[in-house]
Amino acid sequence: MTRRIKSGFAGFAFITFVSLLLASCHNSRTTYVLKGRVISKQPATQQLIIDSDDIPGFMPAMTMPYAVKDPYGFERVQPADIIRADLIVGPAGKFWLEHLVVTGKGAARSNAESVAPPVLGIGDMAPDVPLVNQDGKTIRFGQFKGKAVLLTFIYTRCPFPDYCPLLTRQFAIIQKELAKNPDDYKRTHLISISLDPNYDKPPVMREYGLSNMEHDPKGFQHWDFVSTTPADLQKLVASFGLDYSEQDGQISHDMLTILLAPNGAIAHIWPYNNWKTSEVLDVMRHISTLSN
Repeated sequence: MTRRIKSGFAGFAFITFVSLLLASCHNSRTTYVLKGRVISKQPATQQLIIDSDDIPGFMPAMTMPYAVKDPYGFERVQPADIIRADLIVGPAGKFWLEHLVVTGKGAARSNAESVAPPVLGIGDMAPDVPLVNQDGKTIRFGQFKGKAVLLTFIYTRCPFPDYCPLLTRQFAIIQKELAKNPDDYKRTHLISISLDPNYDKPPVMREYGLSNMEHDPKGFQHWDFVSTTPADLQKLVASFGLDYSEQDGQISHDMLTILLAPNGAIAHIWPYNNWKTSEVLDVMRHISTLSN
């Protein structure tokens, strides 16, 4: 039986170790065989998140994203497929997949499972579920009526630098920029919602928030780090159309950033992680000046 490395600080430390090890091989190119199950596709970044078996000589079984340099294979592969691919480790520690082959299909969904829940769009009202912030206080989207609210989904133990940590860094930049203008700051608010409510309790969220706000607790006046119940979390991610799953302590999710208008309606949606902070700031400033 293979041992899975869970998404968390242990996984992050392992990935960091592997990156450092590979970075020393500046001019080498090595091919390994990867076998595993596709968890999800990221078309914007041409990546697959794969729950792989052990890769002898490279790393143990792990769920993580892989860049794909096989356009035909990427298009053909679907979530739940069992695949085989060549894992190429190139210069400076970069690695990617080539020659993808589907060796098995995932179990088909039942008719009930294949019916997707309604997904909210621009102009729809966001579900006003209770959220518990870093201070243990219950808040709701509705209490920020009159402000433009930017929200995203993260979890504190996310081991992939280009996923939750990147979104949080982008929010930190937006926080600093908005703080430069008192009117912008007053008319806006930021919310980071945890996808790991069983672990991300208020003390954890507070420490995570402080570490991303230069340890200035005054930042919580404008940026809340929240979690909710698993049931309400499922309601949120389903309403926003976020691809999210949690199994055996491993979390797989897409990335989504949403702007709520001062009246609480969805004003803009940015999928994935390749949006520019300057663009988001421009939209936030414009939306925040609109009447309710």
